[in-house]
Amino acid sequence: MLRFDDLQLFVRAADLGSLSAAARVMDLSPAVASAALKRIEAQLGARLLARSTRSLRLTAEGEGFLEYARAALSSLDEGRQLLSRGQEQVNGMIQLSAPSDFGRNALLPWLDEFQQTHPGLSVRLLLGDRIADLFRQPVDLALRYGEPEDSSLVALPIAPHNRRVLCASPAYLAAHGRPRQVEQLAQHNCLLFMLGGRVHDHWRFADGKREIGLTVRGDRFSDDADVVRRWALAGVGVAYKSWLDVAADVREGRLEVLMPHLAGERTPLNLLCAHRAQLSKPINLLRDRLRKGCAELSGSYPGL
Repeated sequence: MLRFDDLQLFVRAADLGSLSAAARVMDLSPAVASAALKRIEAQLGARLLARSTRSLRLTAEGEGFLEYARAALSSLDEGRQLLSRGQEQVNGMIQLSAPSDFGRNALLPWLDEFQQTHPGLSVRLLLGDRIADLFRQPVDLALRYGEPEDSSLVALPIAPHNRRVLCASPAYLAAHGRPRQVEQLAQHNCLLFMLGGRVHDHWRFADGKREIGLTVRGDRFSDDADVVRRWALAGVGVAYKSWLDVAADVREGRLEVLMPHLAGERTPLNLLCAHRAQLSKPINLLRDRLRKGCAELSGSYPGL
């Protein structure tokens, strides 16, 4: 297969009448330029340039091929400009997967505002807490909590300092009391989340000196994080949730943070994609909007 830079060198040499001049323009050494010309001639099976120590001219084969080389370079340049214009335009389809709770209660209004600002964009949103397969499912991007398990994915930090917080409704606390120490959670109904068939019933915290862990129990669990939040709002137990999921509820007084002096587990939020080539202008603008929204939520809690 002919190389793009070899074609460029041949056309430059024909235009300038000198291989060394073409090499200087393209910032190549004379040896590299000579090897490139030999390579393209070998691939074509024809001599394109007749050269001596002082002069260079096109052969008959070279004159015939030059027209096609110019056309190929021009076509490639047009294609590159078309892609560049497309990347600068804010339109097209964004296919995004997001966690159920964060997606419904934080992301949706941000996406509404984003599309109002950029009406040429369409959004396909898939909500769920299972990890999206970016190579098989019809999504380009995935918002996910935690460090990505697949090292081949590109992870763009959205809320790198996000953590889990203990929370419960005022009604639950009035009826069952407020736990003051981690060990007291054993006397409370803890609302559990499950992912991949595994129930997350071991809750960990840090007090600045040591890590504290406790296996908790409760009378209900779900594989939908939004359901766990709704149970907490209904006053049936204590939840251990991402701060981003409950920040608005805490701000409005629907939930209260328990033991705020303890640092909950780190739950960074990342935007995942399969390739950096996907990072078009619309996606970069969306990433900026997500970062702004998460920073506003995180800023309302001094522990984050």
